[in-house]
Amino acid sequence: MPNIKSAAKRVKVSAAKRMQNRIKKSELKTTLRNFREALEAKSPETPELLRKAIKKIDQAAAKNIIHKNTASRKKSQLQKAFAAMNAE
Repeated sequence: MPNIKSAAKRVKVSAAKRMQNRIKKSELKTTLRNFREALEAKSPETPELLRKAIKKIDQAAAKNIIHKNTASRKKSQLQKAFAAMNAE
């Protein structure tokens, strides 16, 4: 345990931020999974889920939960998969 008051606060704040980051990352993974499932099922709501997934990716990148290059790569992969489904 930290002896200094400010160090104790940093431990508390960093733990809270870590929980928020875990929550956001979990939401992102769930959104991506929902999109992939809709894509496989050829659901009519796939375009809406694609927009939601891209929005979540952008938000995670803006908050440094994921790296901006990772966000760009994920968005590209989703759009490519969506285009391939529509081409069929």
